Amino acid sequence: MKKITVFTPTYNRAYSLPNVYHSLLKQKSDEFEWLVIDDGSTDNTKKLVSEWIEKNKIPIRYIYQENKGMCGAHNTAYDNIDTELCVCIDSDDYMTDNAIEIILKYWEKYGTDKHSGILGLDILKNGEILGITFEKSPMNVTFTGLKRKYGNIGDKKFVCRTEVINQYPRFPEYENEKFPSVGLLYIRMDKDYNFLAINEKLCVVEYRDDGNSRNKISQYLNNPNAFADARIESLKLAETIKEKFRLSIHYVSSRLIAKKPIFEKDTPKKIYIFLSIPLGWLLKLYLLKTERQAVNKSL
Repeated sequence: MKKITVFTPTYNRAYSLPNVYHSLLKQKSDEFEWLVIDDGSTDNTKKLVSEWIEKNKIPIRYIYQENKGMCGAHNTAYDNIDTELCVCIDSDDYMTDNAIEIILKYWEKYGTDKHSGILGLDILKNGEILGITFEKSPMNVTFTGLKRKYGNIGDKKFVCRTEVINQYPRFPEYENEKFPSVGLLYIRMDKDYNFLAINEKLCVVEYRDDGNSRNKISQYLNNPNAFADARIESLKLAETIKEKFRLSIHYVSSRLIAKKPIFEKDTPKKIYIFLSIPLGWLLKLYLLKTERQAVNKSL
């Protein structure tokens, strides 16, 4: 059995998927397999992947499903991974030439049962590192701790232990919501594990006009339940008053956008949420106004 699964959720990205494939061909270690989750593509994705499977240069598994969005694609991937480690490489990104070798080298030397996986660096095509670098490499960190210290940590590459992922619920799948707040999984892991952070470049990121990172406000508005779930999990771990209020404001905003009750029986930090209701309303109005302005500009 291979040691790591590289999984790629994809939807109508036959034009960019070859970048992932060719980056995997260049890997110096062959201790991986590629799992492609085709989330209902209507282009020639299936034909393309079938040709690669036939060439048999790297081990590839292909799974087609009706379109469920990123939540459903990630959940399908996790249900089908049986290697020790796994890493998501989006269909518009690709791995650095020695990424698999680096991951396994660090994991074999420093990884323990107390780690949920490895946290590495994403870069742009020109080599520029996105967001922060770590104070030392390797070091033990939590996703929540990094967000608390730096605020915006920038895109990072999460390599997770499959055994740990399977200890937590899959992403909730809501009707008409296609994108999860992917941090939800990492926040849940933070309760019990650390990531092994390394200052190594693992993934080259491309920001496309049709990509997730270009449409943050639209994601926020179109996936309010997913974002509310992530805020609640973060609230459970929040330490400072500022952090509790910030998360509460975003939680209130998401619940209002979803047209759901703000309070439920098990809602944590109720006093902070109650006091955040006015600002949550203002945030909702601001997001809706910003989205309308963006739409009008594009017309």
